[in-house]
Amino acid sequence: MSVAEFGGSGQGILLLHGLMSRASTWWTVARWLEPYGRVVAPDARGHGRNPVRGPFRTEDFVADAAAVIERFDLAPAVVIGHSMGGLHAWALAATRPDLVRAVVVEDVVPDNRGRTIDEWKWYFDAWPVPFQSLAHVRSVVDVPRVEEMFEEREDGWHLIARLPDLYEIAAEWGERAYWDFVDAIRCPMLVIEAGRGGLRAGQMAEVARRTGAWHLVVPESGHVVHDEAPEVYRGAVEAFLSGSIAPV
Repeated sequence: MSVAEFGGSGQGILLLHGLMSRASTWWTVARWLEPYGRVVAPDARGHGRNPVRGPFRTEDFVADAAAVIERFDLAPAVVIGHSMGGLHAWALAATRPDLVRAVVVEDVVPDNRGRTIDEWKWYFDAWPVPFQSLAHVRSVVDVPRVEEMFEEREDGWHLIARLPDLYEIAAEWGERAYWDFVDAIRCPMLVIEAGRGGLRAGQMAEVARRTGAWHLVVPESGHVVHDEAPEVYRGAVEAFLSGSIAPV
């Protein structure tokens, strides 16, 4: 498994990225998190340089995250997840409370049943692969830190993750509800919601209500709040962490 150790010492902090992304996209966030502990981020299976391509059930990703915490002696860790990583953070906190001290989730909802990958698969299928340059990538793929997610090969630039794997991962989210994980969480939690994220309304507020979590809506931000509204995101996370974790 590909794991980035960003630095810091003491309290374990595990960063879990979203679909299509990879560990290195957390670099800027990791810089200001280092005073709070030892910051570690894995490439999820099917992403980045992780050689594991499946299976892709939520429980498989959660087992991987638990293995990283145990391997790097991070427990009980603060687990910070974006989107897909937020879902995995919920499931990890619910099923392995011994490994998780606190959770921060960013723009994810527990119930997307009825939605299918066909709603957005057409966009990825229309990509002019291979891309001719990183500038070409940026002109088509409007995602923060997109350059971290592509690699140059002999014929041009390609997404590091494989699209069929991403489709398989996301397909599960339209078939399952994850409220059982949310309802089992007992540790402190911060829920950050993007005002322009496009997720089903009201669910993140309901997560906060059920768990007693802090809930912050960032009206001006799209899905990747930690990159699109970085100062707001940082302020919220540092305020949350300062209640239980003193900088070293």
